Amino acid sequence: MKFRVSAVQYHLHTISSFDEFAAQVTHYVRTAQEFEVDFILFPEFFTTQLLSIGDESGAALGIERLPEFTDAYLELFQGLARETGTHIIGGTHVTEKEGKLYNTAHLFYPDGRVATQPKIHITPTEVTEWNMSAGDGLTVFETDKGTIALLTCYDIEFPEIVRMAKARGADVIFCPSCTDDRHGFHRVRYTSHARAIENQVYVVTTGTIGSLPTVDFMRGNFGQAAVITPNDVPFPPRGILAEGEINDDMIITADLDLELLYKVREKGSVTTWRDRRTDLYTDWS
Repeated sequence: MKFRVSAVQYHLHTISSFDEFAAQVTHYVRTAQEFEVDFILFPEFFTTQLLSIGDESGAALGIERLPEFTDAYLELFQGLARETGTHIIGGTHVTEKEGKLYNTAHLFYPDGRVATQPKIHITPTEVTEWNMSAGDGLTVFETDKGTIALLTCYDIEFPEIVRMAKARGADVIFCPSCTDDRHGFHRVRYTSHARAIENQVYVVTTGTIGSLPTVDFMRGNFGQAAVITPNDVPFPPRGILAEGEINDDMIITADLDLELLYKVREKGSVTTWRDRRTDLYTDWS
């Protein structure tokens, strides 16, 4: 099976209303749809742009206010997914449940369904500055294009969780990300390549760019989208199907061929998934 994916290098800047946010999101979705894509990926924490709307005094809203936009966020993305017939990974949005905040990835199906995956591994900044809580389970999602997983930013740096996703049938890992400097960006990027090689899966990743000068911990963003493959003969030599220009406002698009994954798992130059030594270490299946 083949299908087409796009990833958005989302430009963060100060806005004054939810309508401005909606217009920017709609622009990206309509741009991607001109390429007749099946999936669109937005970055982690891109809805923090809504905090720049500010309160009555003009000060930026705190992270605890972001769940107030959840209903509008859901309505916007559900409408766009239905209208375009596209699966949209709406990056992550901060949600609240039983008094706790979660950094939650959302998958919007073309038929209006919404699936969620809270971020499983939480960074020190998310814990100490934003009081985020960690998700406590992994879900893989069935689509008419195959099985996928949503693992957010720091999650991709842990081999075990991606191994679990592959063991449960995921062929594509969508990884929304948000990093504020080169070090963080390259941690996510390099480990995305490692996970693609280890598990012989595709990894689609993207990050925020631009700046929110009034929003704490979102003043700096360093991002680039990429569609990453295993490193084997059927794929590009560097394991990159497509990548954006670093810190540019843009969308990238590429075609994923699942049959190539199945072939390299069976008869590739290396067969890393098949050759795992479950007699020596835990098998996450």
